[in-house]
Amino acid sequence: MTSIRLLLADDHRMLREGLNRSMTSEGFDVVGEAANGEIAVELAAELVPDIILMDVSMPEMDGLEATRIIMATDTPTRIIMLTMHADHEVLAKAIRAGASGFLVKDCSTEEIAEAVRTAARGETVISPGVAARMLEEVRRIDTPDVPTETSLLTKREEEVLQLIADGCATNEVADSLFISAKTVKNHLASIYQKLDARDRTQAILQAMRMGIVQLR
Repeated sequence: MTSIRLLLADDHRMLREGLNRSMTSEGFDVVGEAANGEIAVELAAELVPDIILMDVSMPEMDGLEATRIIMATDTPTRIIMLTMHADHEVLAKAIRAGASGFLVKDCSTEEIAEAVRTAARGETVISPGVAARMLEEVRRIDTPDVPTETSLLTKREEEVLQLIADGCATNEVADSLFISAKTVKNHLASIYQKLDARDRTQAILQAMRMGIVQLR
């Protein structure tokens, strides 16, 4: 099985070196390191890694701008943003830039490794604490609720999206609803189309605004 190829982008050398060691020990292939966003953009084009672990705050060019530039190209690379603070505004900017994940730096090596594997499968990953804050913020938005009866989604699609909002992975949703993982993915594709969402995070945000799913 081919190892997932990683590019590390962080302006702190000690953090990069520590992350390099820990990710290598988890079985990943660290193909390069970047000390700022400009170098990250150059190495992303040269090395085409599977995943980039990208610090948000860096000199010369920050991680958000670097992510926008990289994701504007026709690249299979996916980017997980790393930050010191669980800021929902930064999260929103990261999502708009095209990031596939958002982690705070106090998470464990195991959590980062699992996030990398999740992103490599084409899924979006957000630190649990960040997700909770994000959903709580959306819940506070003073917008009219849309009754479930008028929802664009079917009952089963609502069940799938609620479980996703609760933090369940695809296989966990499948087990809970006694359906296959492929069926879950089909439901998600339909949900994205109906809610005009690019990924799970956008779908959850839109569904929260519409009153389809709730923070539990």
